[in-house]
Formats: sequence, C-alpha cells, structure tokens
Amino acid sequence: MKVRAAVLREMGLPAPYAGSRPLGIETLDLSGPGEGELLVRVLATGLCHSDLSVIDGSRPRPVPMVLGHEAVGEVLDVGRGTPGFQQGDRVVFSFVPMCGHCGPCASGRPVLCEPGALANAEGRLLGGARHWRDADGTPLQHHLGVSCFSECTVVSARSAVRIDQDLAPTTAALFGCAVMTGVGAVVNTARVRPGEGVAVFGLGGVGLAAVLGAVASGAHPLVAVDVVPEKLALARSLGATHCIDASIADPVEAIREITRGGVEHAIESVGNERVLVQAYAATRRGGATITVGLPAPDRMFSVPAVSLVAEERCVRGSYMGSAVPSRDIPRYIALHRSGRLPVERLLTHTLSLEDVNEGFDRLAAGTAIRQVVAFDT
Repeated sequence: MKVRAAVLREMGLPAPYAGSRPLGIETLDLSGPGEGELLVRVLATGLCHSDLSVIDGSRPRPVPMVLGHEAVGEVLDVGRGTPGFQQGDRVVFSFVPMCGHCGPCASGRPVLCEPGALANAEGRLLGGARHWRDADGTPLQHHLGVSCFSECTVVSARSAVRIDQDLAPTTAALFGCAVMTGVGAVVNTARVRPGEGVAVFGLGGVGLAAVLGAVASGAHPLVAVDVVPEKLALARSLGATHCIDASIADPVEAIREITRGGVEHAIESVGNERVLVQAYAATRRGGATITVGLPAPDRMFSVPAVSLVAEERCVRGSYMGSAVPSRDIPRYIALHRSGRLPVERLLTHTLSLEDVNEGFDRLAAGTAIRQVVAFDT
C-alpha cells in the first residue's frame, strides 16, 4: 500500500529544522504484515526527545529511516500466527519489542530484551523484516520497531498493547513513551513510597509524567527543577510542592535546604551528565538517583566513589520506566480514568505531519511539552 511518512535521510542537519527540513514527507510503499506482525493505521503520534536525538545525530541510527516511536493506532490487518489481536483493535506501541524468551524477558525485565535491542539497533522488526520501500525501491529502516510518523505502519505484535477504544488518541499516544517512562521511573524503578521526598530534574514530557507519578505515589516533598518558568508553573499546578529555577538558584543547595539533607529519590530526565551529577548530589544518605535521560554515548560522569558504600547511595538506570508494557499501560490508563494521572495536561500542541519539522524546533527550544501529530483530524 502507498503511505505518507516522515523520512529522515541525513542526521545532524542544522537547526532551525523548519529551514533545513531533516524530515521529508514522502509517499512510500509499505508491504503487508508477516507472521507475528500487525498492520496498523496510526491515529496519533507524539514528538519525543528520543526522536530529536536521532535527528541531531547524538543517538545515531541507520538511515534512511521512518522516524517516530510514541503512538496509538487501529489494527487494519493481522499476520498469520498472531493470536490475541484482530482487525479494529486499538493499540498503543511499545518501542522495545519483547521476545519473551531471552534472559531479561524470562527474568521479568522485558525492556532489556536482547533480540529486541538488536532489532532496534539494526532498524528492523523483531522478526527481521523491513517493510518500507521508497519511490526508487530502496529499503528504509524502522525506528525502534514502530516508525509511527506515518499514516500506517507494520509492527511486531510484540510491540503492541491493546487498549479500550474510548480514550482520545491524542492522549492515548502519550502512554507509549512519556507516561510509561516517567511514571514507570517512579513506581517501577524508584518504587517511591508515600511520604518519601522526590526531586525531578527536567520537566519535559517524561519529567512531568514523573511528577504525575510521584503525586500519585504520595511523594512529599516533591521538588521540580528546570530552567523554563512555564514548565515550573505547570509542575506546580500538577502537584509539585516546590519549584526551583536552576538558572537562578543552585538546585542542590535548595533541595538540601527544603528537605533538610536531600531527597530519598532524585529523577534525572534531561539526558545531561552534569544534571545527573546534580541529581546525585541532591539525594540524602541511602538515597537513589534514577536516570531516564539519554545522553550522547561518549558522555561520562563521576561521583564520590566512597559515598556509594559509606552512604549507601546508588544510581539506577530506568529504560522505558522499567516497564512491562502489557501490565503497566492498562494500569496507567486506569489511573488516568480515575483522575490520578491527568496526562492530557502534558499536551501543548496538536499538528499535522507536514508541520513535524517546526514541531522539533519547539521541542529543541523547550517551548513545548508534548506535541502530537493527529492523523484523524
């Protein structure tokens, strides 16, 4: 079938992207689903810093590639040998396909799926297929097994989680990355308990989702840190008890003063090694620093080694919120329905596929939280 999609052919083009236009809207050939795969009509897809890091080259991926990884869609066709799905199902995508058999999957850590990680790195689906061809017949790569900056896409069934039909697509899309990652960092990785102090460094979509997760978990105090006043104001309205503008005040000193020694959990969502060091310094004895941001692969950080033992402090990575998507996405949607996760408040812009480059300019400038391309409007 013929499908319009946003294609990245060259990484590292200069901003502003409205001028350099790294994402070109092309009409591609998309082949049908094979065994264990789904053909899905994309309803809405979010713009994420993980996409931006591929565009700017800080997280290299094979190109040309159909970008995008956070979305919701409707199943149009089901490949053979694909139980559990049928035409018309509404699905949220998981950007790590999970084989269910490797060591991490078998031990309950499917976000670390080894075949899934290899498939993502190579730009193919879990089963090995590549379904995109351009007008010249050249194969294109899949982004994180999803490639949802497109009217339709083919994914492994291991990359899809069924949800109810009645959730607005522009909200449902956010559960595929921002919510799963941010809320998951709080409830799965940090395992925040009521009354424990939490600081969130960086208030993009993932960071603000972490604020929502911390509120739902009963964190207190809950300190939000950023350099954009509008994001700090939103964090406060979502339930942060304290907000620190890191361009004006030293966040480590401020957090230590607020909490009389530091928080139990610091969550870093910027993807910057200097901010990660600040987050670590803002924890108290016995505290944990949870990092969900993705810095460039060559970046390093250092902390006082003795504090890891003498103060029992730790640093933990949280990829995709340490999630089990088939378990966590329905849980988080249930919390949303109950009013405890007002995810829709993270949405700041709705745009068309043709406006995706301008959307990434806003994301890079910090003037947007979550932007969603809506295909059904």
